[in-house]
Amino acid sequence: MKSQTENKSPSSSQQTQDTGSAAFQTQYVLRDTAAGLITGAMAIPLTIGIAIMSDYPIKIALATVAFASLIGWINAWFKPGNFIGSPGVAAGLAPVLALGVASFGWENMAFCIFLTSLMQAVIWKFNWQRYLLIAVPVYLVEGLLAGVGLKILLKFSEFTYEIPEESITEEFWNSARIQMIAISAAGLGVFLLLFSKFKDTQPAIPYFVLIIGGVLLAQFVTVPMIFVEDVDLYLKLPLPVADVAPMMLVYMVLFCAMLAIVDVIEQVMSNAAIEKIDPLKRKTNSNNSLLAIWIANMGSSFFHGMTNLDGLAKSTTNKLAGAMTKFSVLIIGSVVCFFTFNPQYLDYLPKFSLAAIMLFTGYKMIAGLVHVTHYGPYALMLACLTAGLVFQVGIFEGLLVAMAIHAIVHFMIYTQHEHMPVKSVVKRYFDSLKNDRNNLQ
Repeated sequence: MKSQTENKSPSSSQQTQDTGSAAFQTQYVLRDTAAGLITGAMAIPLTIGIAIMSDYPIKIALATVAFASLIGWINAWFKPGNFIGSPGVAAGLAPVLALGVASFGWENMAFCIFLTSLMQAVIWKFNWQRYLLIAVPVYLVEGLLAGVGLKILLKFSEFTYEIPEESITEEFWNSARIQMIAISAAGLGVFLLLFSKFKDTQPAIPYFVLIIGGVLLAQFVTVPMIFVEDVDLYLKLPLPVADVAPMMLVYMVLFCAMLAIVDVIEQVMSNAAIEKIDPLKRKTNSNNSLLAIWIANMGSSFFHGMTNLDGLAKSTTNKLAGAMTKFSVLIIGSVVCFFTFNPQYLDYLPKFSLAAIMLFTGYKMIAGLVHVTHYGPYALMLACLTAGLVFQVGIFEGLLVAMAIHAIVHFMIYTQHEHMPVKSVVKRYFDSLKNDRNNLQ
């Protein structure tokens, strides 16, 4: 053992971190605390927007983030996945959850999240996340997220011209509506200007300016405000309602499989990005991250919570704010927990401020199609087709159709153009799984 340790190169010893260092280090406690406070404040409006898009109560979404942050920090003591990633509800999964609420009813969503977590536990147990980015190409996922981003843009664009009920008249373009549009445009413009200036140093600044500015403006101008319903948080077994039909149960299983796969793929992609921005250049372990995800998902299902993953926007803010370990995530969870149990303070948030943040989020998801250009024209066309299908047909159906088209195209190329027999096409596919599995650790 001693000789092995001495023979390690500096680079390998730097990469070999003791598990405790991932969760807490005394030398970084002040940096992690400051970063957690900043990122936690930024996470509040993002979580509210995603909850609205998901048709989930805002308080439930906040509780999910607080619980996932606690699980993420505890997991970092034993099996660290990444070192500065910030857990939260994902914008890319918001319409999926809204689809579940519309299709199965709110009373069945806890069971769906529980079933999703079970599937993720299986993926984690057998380390199947190594194969998912092969079976479902990255450009299909980027196309799915672009379609979701378009949905978010349209959903929150309504907030930019919404006016209080007392200002509504028969004439749509009244003075109150024009004033609201002008305020929304100014808020979005200031946000984008500040983001372009501070995105590489302090990306939380535009969020703080927009929120604080909106709150102050609302004291002098009547604008629509966010209302947070103070729902009860309680523990309950995540079981389906008794009268669920067999066919609906089958559809729920398929729905949960899609939800689990997309959630896992997003986490794998986020881990790759988080590794690049890690201040100490530490390696991530996606399978360890999945352990934290499925435990948090399973736990949240007992209080009707949502799915979670380490979001890149919050993780980037966490890094730039000075985070060095997962202790910052515990601070983030504490900030979110405070507003979970004191939701009355969130009623001071104007809708136009939230709209600017979510419009920007939707735009960034659509702009992700730029990354697909590196894969060539075919990938870009398929990604754009996926985005259109997700937007028009639905997330579940759109992704399945896109995957079917992708499979048919490859089948035709190999069997017709390269004159490969069907058996060889199947063998080539499984050979690619074996050859590439080590590239997706």
